[in-house]
Amino acid sequence: LKQVFTKDKTFRPKRKFEPGTQRFELHKRAQASLNAGLDLKAAVQLPRGEDQNDWVAVHVVDFFNRINLIYGTICEFCTERTCPVMSGGPKYEYRWQDDLKYKKPTALPAPKYMNLLMDWIEVQINNENIFPTRVGKCEEEVL
Repeated sequence: LKQVFTKDKTFRPKRKFEPGTQRFELHKRAQASLNAGLDLKAAVQLPRGEDQNDWVAVHVVDFFNRINLIYGTICEFCTERTCPVMSGGPKYEYRWQDDLKYKKPTALPAPKYMNLLMDWIEVQINNENIFPTRVGKCEEEVL
């Protein structure tokens, strides 16, 4: 796999996805959204009468779900052996710190870093103080 992504390769064959697989279905959905002529500015614009915090919360959760799906399709190829460092290219290395187990920024293999990150995000999303499940005004505010 590393040979396909080396800098000296200028031609990469187009990947085809096997019909009936999860990747094929994701590819079809991605192509459909690209071909729909979706106006991204209009898609994220706050609808009239909606609470901005509720709108942002819905999009944060939706974004998390989409990233989780995408990560699920590649995680089998990125193991602690094949991806020993979480990096953003040769210039950037990401280190994990959570003030619990990792009190100082710590270099981790990419899969471990991603698992910790996704777990952390899920905890934040499930925190009622950050993302309350009741939308709009609270009952106490209405009374």
